[in-house]
Amino acid sequence: MNSVNGRTYDMPLKGKRILITGAGSGIGRALAIDASRRGAHVCICGRRKDKLDETMRLLPGSQHLQLTADVTINTDRIGIEELLLRRWNGVDILVNNAGLILSGPLELTDPAQIEALVVTNVIAPILLTRQLIPLLKEGTLPRIVNIGSMFGEIPFPRFATYSTSKAAMKGFSVALRRELRGIGIAVTYAAPRATDTDGAAVALDAAAGSKLDAPERVATQIWDAVDLDKDVVYPSASERLFLLIQSIAPRVIDRAVARPPRQSSISHEKQTRKEAVHVQN
Repeated sequence: MNSVNGRTYDMPLKGKRILITGAGSGIGRALAIDASRRGAHVCICGRRKDKLDETMRLLPGSQHLQLTADVTINTDRIGIEELLLRRWNGVDILVNNAGLILSGPLELTDPAQIEALVVTNVIAPILLTRQLIPLLKEGTLPRIVNIGSMFGEIPFPRFATYSTSKAAMKGFSVALRRELRGIGIAVTYAAPRATDTDGAAVALDAAAGSKLDAPERVATQIWDAVDLDKDVVYPSASERLFLLIQSIAPRVIDRAVARPPRQSSISHEKQTRKEAVHVQN
């Protein structure tokens, strides 16, 4: 056990080598802080060096790594692999967190924004995972943690592209868990609900009535689930109830989520072409 700032931590993550993408803010930053407090060695990566610098200053300990990298770029993914091989000679946990959020009516959405979202949220984590499997094989009780969203479980209107990308990550996680089980690599899929991050609160405001969780709370839920070797992380009983209702009476959920957007959301949607929200950091 370890105590930090009045909170007592179990220590299954102690000494673990963990790569977290999109660690410059939001859930990624919270995951890095929580993991480091639990005794892990963390490698944080993201597109913005200034945001990564901020995260690094918040991490207790000195055995952490930092790399400015865009996971959508092949040479940057190679750079991540080379750093982990050179400094750690392997990795114990890969956290695919980097992503984009895009909201608004599909017909008003810029095709380039749709393509960027799919590349960032789906293609890049698949390619990065493929590239790092050899390093995960060198890890101790290795695990892949894919950060999805309840918007992939319960798709919302005006979030069609985002919901699709997160549903794809769930399918990827389930298939990969079954594929890698035989070589000892576990896979955890986390589906947090709307989270109060730098940009997400603005975009997710378009989904009337969404509740925003603190990134720190989400991070704690995810690492606690990893400690317990869970395959899936859902935020609360209410979301699980919604999933059950959706499976047996989907039109009930259709009516619940298909409400007309609030007036404040309408003006937001008219600006969709300009307002793809980057949370990759």
